[in-house]
Amino acid sequence: MNFEGTKCFFHVDLDAFFASVEQLLHPQWRGKPVVVGGVPGDRRAVVSTASYEARKFGIHSAMPLARAVELCPNAIFVRGDHKTYGEFSEKVMRIFSDFSPDVKQISIDEAFLDMSGTTRLFGDPVETAKKLQEKVFEKTSLTVSIGVATSNYVAKIASGLQKPKGLTAVLPGEEENFMLKLPLEKVWGIGAKTLAHLNEAGFNSTRDILKHSKNLLSSIFGQAQAEFLYNAVRGIDPPGFLEEAKSHSSGIETTYDYDLSDWDAIEGALLELSEQLMFRLLRHNITGKTLCVKIRYDDFTTVSARETSSQNITSVDDLFSRAKNIFRKKYEAGRGIRLLGITVGKTQDADSEAQNELFDFGEKKKRAVEKSILKLEQKNPKIKIHKARLLSNEKDLQK
Repeated sequence: MNFEGTKCFFHVDLDAFFASVEQLLHPQWRGKPVVVGGVPGDRRAVVSTASYEARKFGIHSAMPLARAVELCPNAIFVRGDHKTYGEFSEKVMRIFSDFSPDVKQISIDEAFLDMSGTTRLFGDPVETAKKLQEKVFEKTSLTVSIGVATSNYVAKIASGLQKPKGLTAVLPGEEENFMLKLPLEKVWGIGAKTLAHLNEAGFNSTRDILKHSKNLLSSIFGQAQAEFLYNAVRGIDPPGFLEEAKSHSSGIETTYDYDLSDWDAIEGALLELSEQLMFRLLRHNITGKTLCVKIRYDDFTTVSARETSSQNITSVDDLFSRAKNIFRKKYEAGRGIRLLGITVGKTQDADSEAQNELFDFGEKKKRAVEKSILKLEQKNPKIKIHKARLLSNEKDLQK
């Protein structure tokens, strides 16, 4: 059975994106372990992305950088350049839009494409996925892994099974069988704590979950996690899995391979999101006064909080500071975090808004500097200017 007359979604994931860009910009690093996130000696740095060569040593995202240095002291460690990563990301997303009118970018390195009804235009979805991989490599020299399925959730899992440059298709009607063949640790959304809870309750496989009612699952795991588990093992998009992008806003979120639970990793993740989002705002010359922080815990419970200031967001420091303040008011200390996201709402043209600001406090100068850096690097990609990483002390996040 093919996808003719059925829903069809691609989940496309850039392979080890930050590390792959670094290897592309530095050909001498290809085939070597590359770790993005900091250099040895950086206080409280965490791994953002590790190349596949580095992953062989057990290095993974959200790991303290000091631990990565212990595992592979000869790896190439870099702090990263989110402006450059953002430029590569935008190139790839433009390619995606050539294949689908409905592209939902959910982070800097992944997106969902609704390919429903495109069979007559592009042909078989699997062949189309291959063409998409070839197009991305031709235009950017980067590789992507793609999952093809009738639900976004199954496509997401499928894209991660054969990395790098993988392609996995789950045909219509095979969604449940596909999920039942997966070990629990391969089910997206089941982290270490959730897995331990499942095992303690006597659930050792996806089939164990499938044979129990939603009410029973709720009595054991709570409603939010039960809803997720019940739908996930059937290959159905769990509630809230792919929320519609809100109009008049610009945001970014990341789902982590390992749950964030210590302050260093959380703060590092918020800083990285702030850098990525701020330079996206600068590229589009927009700003806003409202900031929303989204937290998804390891049991799939999702919460968010937003605040509106009298002043527009003007710089990375400003955005990072606001994100931390909102986060620490909402976060339930000690809980593992599966996903973090930040969104600037009700965005407006930055130039017109700047004229309406009564007070400056030095933020306009910071914004001007960051815009100048962005323009300089766009003109000459070989120039790399890194902003000093200013982190609060640990007590600050725990207030």
